[in-house]
Amino acid sequence: MPDKPGKTSRRKAQAVNLDSIGLEMGNKPPQALEVEEAVLGAMLIEPTSVDMALEELTPSCFYDPRHKMIFEAMSELVNEHTSVDIVTVSSKLRERGNLEAVGGPVVLAGLSEKVGAAAHIEYYVKILKQKSIQRDLITASYEILRDSYDDSVKVDDLIDEAQSKVYNAIQNNLKKDVQEVGSIINDAMREIEKNQNISGLSGVPSGFPTLDRVTRGWQKSDLIILAARPSVGKTAFALNLARNAAVDHNMPVAVFSLEMSALQLVMRLMTTESGLPADKLKGGAKLDPWDWQQLETRLAALSKAPLYIDDTPSIPLMEFRTKVKRLVKSKDVRLVIVDYLQLMQGPAELRGLREQEVAAISRTLKATAKELNVPIIALSQLSRNAVQRTGGTGKPQLSDLRESGSIEQDADMVIFIHRPDYVGLGETPDGKETTQIIIAKHRNGEVCDIDMLFKAEQVRFVEPGDSLAAQAESMGTESAMNSEFDQNPDF
Repeated sequence: MPDKPGKTSRRKAQAVNLDSIGLEMGNKPPQALEVEEAVLGAMLIEPTSVDMALEELTPSCFYDPRHKMIFEAMSELVNEHTSVDIVTVSSKLRERGNLEAVGGPVVLAGLSEKVGAAAHIEYYVKILKQKSIQRDLITASYEILRDSYDDSVKVDDLIDEAQSKVYNAIQNNLKKDVQEVGSIINDAMREIEKNQNISGLSGVPSGFPTLDRVTRGWQKSDLIILAARPSVGKTAFALNLARNAAVDHNMPVAVFSLEMSALQLVMRLMTTESGLPADKLKGGAKLDPWDWQQLETRLAALSKAPLYIDDTPSIPLMEFRTKVKRLVKSKDVRLVIVDYLQLMQGPAELRGLREQEVAAISRTLKATAKELNVPIIALSQLSRNAVQRTGGTGKPQLSDLRESGSIEQDADMVIFIHRPDYVGLGETPDGKETTQIIIAKHRNGEVCDIDMLFKAEQVRFVEPGDSLAAQAESMGTESAMNSEFDQNPDF
């Protein structure tokens, strides 16, 4: 697909030349040409060096263009399951039209003579990776400096791309070491021992006993997808989860709302917390004096809860990552909620390729959850298939997840909210409240359906067994308020 006119195509045209930057600054770009020769020479004479070098290095780790061509030829030979030596590498370079460019077979023969000891290959590789990271950081810094002087670049885009460039410069050259199973078992045993000493849940509580029995709480590093059709109650359920963790258990929670404003979310939370009908808080019906007292009393705990809301619309992925990292570090956030996934802004190069963009978003959410070791609950839209499906229960299926199969693949848990009345299947007198929380995928546990009731006037989900208790509590509170008002008519 051709580049769109504007900053993207302009930047691609202005490729950074490290030699030119070095001349400007009076320094040579970081390089170790003798080490590059030693690595290539070791690969030519020692098969084990080939495997080690290919595992750790990429062509960009070589500064000299000739050395880069030789390494690429060696990589291609390995992919073709062909042994690497002077003859095969010469043949591959000739096939690619690069043999004369690197200096011919004589240069290859010279490389094999410059190896001090193939046993030092691990040390040589480390040096090349360090030099490569330095060069990448110089390139990123120069691009950031150049764009900072460009008034046509928006500051928000500048910050986003600056973070991405520096992050990529580091991550592209860092690889996690392979771990021995014995050390992992030791870690697992410590985790099991710790779990035995925990009387409650091992994760962040949802506030719903039946759901918590299945999940043991929202587990660290998990990506939980909460999906439903529009207007079924995704945001309401997510806010209930956030409120239960923050208010009842004092666990810091971050909510990223891309669809509703922070004020709208707080109004919903106030409705749930106060127990007053939403119509009263919206002004459709006037608040009585005792309603004001009830509002102030019940909002005391909510106002002090460690609940943080960001309502940046279409938040870019890198900005989201940065904010979550800051919240985890500074506020010790234990749970992150995103409302909703399809409204996030994916990588600029994937704009217009919707399925790939959504796949990149879901991968980034999972990577962020794993990196920061916190559960992320991401809301997602469902396609119309669940509503249009005939001959069944109308329950949503994993295939109904909208716009990308990667969402199902990346998620550790997929939860659907199913309202039978929404698809014309409600058969009970309280059908308007009957709701099912369907755990359709659970990587580390069972899948099941959990019955709940949705109190729309309070924007609140309750388990059937808790419904009568909640009503009794509400009636008791109202009776107490009325009594207090009778005793204090001047209120």
